[in-house]
Amino acid sequence: MELEEKSKFGEPRKYDPSFKGPLHNRGCTDIVCCILFILAILGYIAVGILAWSQGDPRKVIYPTDSRGQFCGHAGTPLEKKPLLFYFNIMKCASPMVLLEFQCPTTQMCVEKCPDKFMTLIKAYTNKKDFEYYKQFCQEGVTNSMGIPEILRLRLCPAMLTPSRPFTRRCFPALGQKGSVITVGNHTHFEDGNGNTLNAKDLVDGVKNATVVIEARQVVMKIFEDYTQSWYWILLGLVIAMVTSLLFIILLRFLAGIMVWIMIVLVIAVIGYGIFHCYMEYAALKGEPGADVTLQDLGFQTDFAVYLQIRQTWLAFMIILAILEVIIILLLIFLRKRVLIAIALIKEASRAIGHVMSSLFYPLFTFLLLSMVIAYWAVTAVFLSTSNEPVYKVFNETDCEHSRKTCNPANFSTSPMKYLCPDSECLFAFYGGETVYHKYLIGLQFYNVFLFFWCANFVTALGQMTLAGAFASYYWAFVKPDDMPAFPVFSALGRSLRYHTGTLAFGAFILSVVQIIRVLLEYLDHKLKGAKNKFATFLMCCLKCCFWCLEKCIKFLNRNAYIMVAIYGKNFCTSARDAFFLLMRNMIRVAVLDKVTDFLLFLGKLLIVGLVGVFAFFFFSGRVKAFEDTAPHLHYYWVPILTVVIGSYLIAHGFFSVYAMCVDTLFLCFCEDLERNDGSAERPYYMSSTLHEILWKNEAEEPTSSSAQQQDNEDL
Repeated sequence: MELEEKSKFGEPRKYDPSFKGPLHNRGCTDIVCCILFILAILGYIAVGILAWSQGDPRKVIYPTDSRGQFCGHAGTPLEKKPLLFYFNIMKCASPMVLLEFQCPTTQMCVEKCPDKFMTLIKAYTNKKDFEYYKQFCQEGVTNSMGIPEILRLRLCPAMLTPSRPFTRRCFPALGQKGSVITVGNHTHFEDGNGNTLNAKDLVDGVKNATVVIEARQVVMKIFEDYTQSWYWILLGLVIAMVTSLLFIILLRFLAGIMVWIMIVLVIAVIGYGIFHCYMEYAALKGEPGADVTLQDLGFQTDFAVYLQIRQTWLAFMIILAILEVIIILLLIFLRKRVLIAIALIKEASRAIGHVMSSLFYPLFTFLLLSMVIAYWAVTAVFLSTSNEPVYKVFNETDCEHSRKTCNPANFSTSPMKYLCPDSECLFAFYGGETVYHKYLIGLQFYNVFLFFWCANFVTALGQMTLAGAFASYYWAFVKPDDMPAFPVFSALGRSLRYHTGTLAFGAFILSVVQIIRVLLEYLDHKLKGAKNKFATFLMCCLKCCFWCLEKCIKFLNRNAYIMVAIYGKNFCTSARDAFFLLMRNMIRVAVLDKVTDFLLFLGKLLIVGLVGVFAFFFFSGRVKAFEDTAPHLHYYWVPILTVVIGSYLIAHGFFSVYAMCVDTLFLCFCEDLERNDGSAERPYYMSSTLHEILWKNEAEEPTSSSAQQQDNEDL
């Protein structure tokens, strides 16, 4: 029965006296994929150059006036005018603002916001007041011009209201006395046309204008937080890197002790998290507004508000408690397997001890990934800002040319202005109708896909390089005498020289699945408003299936790269051989390999937890010793989240060395068992310790297998 099962997954490896580990005489594999990958990279460079020549990041950073000029940009006439002023903020109360993202009123750059009430009629009668008023008028206004002419040409606003700068824009300085809305401590004001208006009439205009810029406002605040805390974030990432490296080095010499310390500390850190959440939850008892539910609160741009609600801390406490229980239960039920997995990690530590340079290889991978991410981010910003300014007709009365495209240079003499005397040609948004702009979305898609492809290629290169280095260790009969002088550099050279196409092929398959997942997330976001239960269910199933598919492809790719590093065959052949080899050793894979991955995951969790707790107390100002040192931020969770995510990526990079070492040794062990029998003629290449470790598990399997066979016979 066992032979039949094995035959389904290919024939076991035969003894080959000439086989001494990774083959040196090999040829190039998957050449077509290599050529396509090089062409794709050249196309990616061309897209980047095109984006950099067309894009302008200033469109994201600076507000834009009605002429499409940037307020406050250095080296321009508006350098000393960083604020955007609305002639009539109440026109922003129009529902069209939320659809077109533009207020139908003249907007201009000013040096400072108005700080007092004033109408054009009153200011015109006083020379000093009129000089002040002209700061908020367009060029060309003179004392000889009459008020009707100024208003007809829309050179000045009809009135000024006290305003404050907010996200580089002048908004009315609204206040509140009891339940009464005020502006500049006044409840009423004149609009410059002889009408007296209530201060609350300004609220709708400010509200709609705020909705238009709310996303940019949050982004700008986050950007400011990064500028204030980037060096502390960098220090936190350096601490994570040093901690990870120190942990890996200690794991090399004290594997057994360090694993148990790691397990205890992970449980302790999560336990402290539960305790801290409970203390915060208890401290908010009886506080005004603390019992509001998250559903009632809704979405808030100031995320610190959520930390003032008891339900938030209760949710954190429940999540951490569930995680704690899961980890403890897994450790209890897998305690015997954990002991064997610890022994396997000890053997991996010996391998890393002979290939010490592998510990620093993640730094090279991190550098390459940083370059890929930076290139993608810069290209994405330039592509998104490579549109041209589009001007449209805005008017107060009915007009057949309303919202049509116009040219501000000759609009005053155009037929549209003649037919619609009260209309204006204002900057609307950035767009374009050229061939380049029509295919801009395609270029953005290409940018995202090439980002995934290049990032997966870099990751695959690291996996194949480490696999080649550790395979050289395993198949060296006399260690380390039979190993290459520089195993990591030798493996890296072989991977790039012979298997660039194979790496590109595997990375391409994975990238296709990842881009499909991105598209599914986009569609899911679009379909949320439809409230179609069947569509929601179908989308959920698709997302789950492609998530599982991505995990399976990553697992197969990883083992395929190990086989490529050893035998030098193409991707499909190596993937098939790796799959069949794993299926012939399915029990070992499930029991040992995955338990080892679980222990290494706990190591990552420990480093992230330690660095994350330190970052929380530092940036939140909870420790008095750091109150003066910590930067003052809008959202202190921004650097904390950045440090936590960065720490996980760094820890993952260092622990991936151990994970790759364990996977390579495991696959080589399975090959060794099939090729050799331990006799003098066909000795095992594995160490006696490794043989004892992995055969401990085999001693338990015959008992369960024979019991299962007896049950089948009874049936």
